[in-house]
Amino acid sequence: MSEIVRGSDLSDREKRLLFWASFLSLAAAGFGFSFRVAMGETYGAELGLTNHQVGMVFGASLWPIAITMIGFSLLVDKTGYRLPMYGAFVLQVASGVGTFFANSYGALYCFALCAGLGHGIVEAVINPICAAVYNKEKTKWLTILHAAWPAGLVVGTLLIIGADKLAGEGGLGWHYHALWIVLPCIGYLLMYRPCKFPVDERVQAGVPFSEMLRQVGFLGAALASSLLIYEIGNQYGQLTDTKLPPNWFSLSIYSGLGVGLAFGIAVRGVGQPLFFLMCLLMIPVATAELGTDAWIKELMNPVLSGLGLSSALALVFSAGIMLIFRVFAGGILKLFSPPGLLCISGVFSAAGLYWLSGATGMAIFIAFTLYALGQTFYWPCVLGFTAERYPKGGALTLNTVSAIGLLSAGIVGGQLLGVAFDESIHETVVEEAPSLAAAATEEKTFLGMSHEVIIPEKKDAFLEGLTDTAQQAQVEASYDEANKQAGRDVLRYAVRFPLILVFAFGLIAIWFRARGGYKPVVLTEEMKA
Repeated sequence: MSEIVRGSDLSDREKRLLFWASFLSLAAAGFGFSFRVAMGETYGAELGLTNHQVGMVFGASLWPIAITMIGFSLLVDKTGYRLPMYGAFVLQVASGVGTFFANSYGALYCFALCAGLGHGIVEAVINPICAAVYNKEKTKWLTILHAAWPAGLVVGTLLIIGADKLAGEGGLGWHYHALWIVLPCIGYLLMYRPCKFPVDERVQAGVPFSEMLRQVGFLGAALASSLLIYEIGNQYGQLTDTKLPPNWFSLSIYSGLGVGLAFGIAVRGVGQPLFFLMCLLMIPVATAELGTDAWIKELMNPVLSGLGLSSALALVFSAGIMLIFRVFAGGILKLFSPPGLLCISGVFSAAGLYWLSGATGMAIFIAFTLYALGQTFYWPCVLGFTAERYPKGGALTLNTVSAIGLLSAGIVGGQLLGVAFDESIHETVVEEAPSLAAAATEEKTFLGMSHEVIIPEKKDAFLEGLTDTAQQAQVEASYDEANKQAGRDVLRYAVRFPLILVFAFGLIAIWFRARGGYKPVVLTEEMKA
C-alpha cells in the first residue's frame, strides 16, 4: 500500500462513515440469514426438498464464514480493506440474485455458499477496522458494531412479513424476498467508496506479520484446523453421499494437531495460553447463544400463534432485545470489564434457560428476555477482550476466535443438544411405551460416547404394524408428549454451558483483579517483538 492511514488520522466524520458502512455490511448478512429462517420451509415445499436438504442450504450460509474469516485475516495487510469488501459485495449480491433465479437444491446450496463466503469476508474486515478506528474503546464499539447482526434480522424479517401482507393472499413469493439483501449491499458499497481505510493497529505499531502468527501459534491453529477439517469433511460426505469413517471426529482432531504442530514449528510459537482458553470457551458461548435458539423458538411459536401473530416474529423478538442492549452497551461497559460482564452474562443466561425449561404462556417471553440479556454480550465481549489483550495478533486473533465459535456451534454444541434431545425422548418412551422403545431403539455414538435413540422410521413402522387403533393412538400420543418434553429437557441440560462460563470468566476476572485490574494492552514501538 502506497499510503499508510492510521485510525487517528481520520476525522470524526470519516470515522462515523466508515463505522456505519461496516455496520450496514454486517446487517446485510443478517438480511440473508432472516430470509433462510423465514422462507426455508416455503422454498423447500415448492421445490420438493427434504428437511435435510433445507438444513444443508441453511448450513451452507454459515460454515464457509470461518474459511474466509480466517483466510482473509492473513491477506488484508497486503490487499487493504477496500478490495475485500468489494468482493464481499459481489458475493452477497450474487447470493440474493442467484437465489431469486434458483429452481433446484444445487442452485440454492451454491448461492447460500456465496452468502457464507461473503459474510466471512465482511467479518474479517470490519472487526479489525473497528478496533483500529476506536482503539481506546474497542469492546464498546465492537459491541455496537455487532448490533448490526440482530438489526439485519429484525429489519429483514419485518420486510418479509410486511411485503407478504401488502401483496395479499399468497404473499410476495420467496424468490422476491431473496432480493432484500441487495438493498443494504448497495448502501454499504456507496458508503465505502469515499472512505479512507486505516491499516490494522498491529501494522501501525510496526509489529511484524510473524508475531501475529505466533500469537495464535500451535494451540490456536490446532483447534481451528481440527474444526475446519471436521466440518469440510462432513459437508463433502453430505454432498457426495461419501461414507466418512466412524471415527471421523477423532481423525479430524489428529489431523488438526498435525496442522497445528506444523504451524507452530513454522512460526516458532506455542500460542498465547489465555487466548487459547478464550477459543475453547467459544464452544460453550456458541452453544448457549446459538445452539438453544431452535428449542426456544419452538416454545415461543405456539404462544405467538395463539395471539394471531406470525411465528417469524419469534426471531424479531429475540433479535430486537439483542439489538437494543448492544447499541447501549457503552454505559454497561463503564461498570464492568469484559471478563466481568461475560461472567454476569452467564448468570442471566443460566437463569433464563432454567426458567424457560418450565415456563408456559406469556411467562416464556419474560424468561426469554432474561436469557437474551445474557446472550447479548457474549460474542462482542469476547471479540473486545481479544482485541484489547492481543493487539499483536491483529486481524488473525480477532477473527480466529469468532470463527471457532461459529464452527463449534454446529459441530459440537448443536450436536450435544441434539444428543440430549434424543436421550430425553428415549427415556420417556421407555417408561411410557416400552414396546415402542424395544422396536425402534438404536445405539448411536457422538464424541466417543454412546447413547440410545428412537429412530423415526422404525417408530412409524411400529405404529403402522399395530392393529389395535386405540393402542396405536395411545403409543403415538406418548411419543408426541415425549417429543414436547424433550424440548424443555434440552434447555435444562443447556444450563450447564452458561454455568461453565460463569465459573471460567469469573476466575479470569479474579485473576485480573489480583494483578491490579483489567487493562487493555496498548501497542507501542517498544512492543514490536
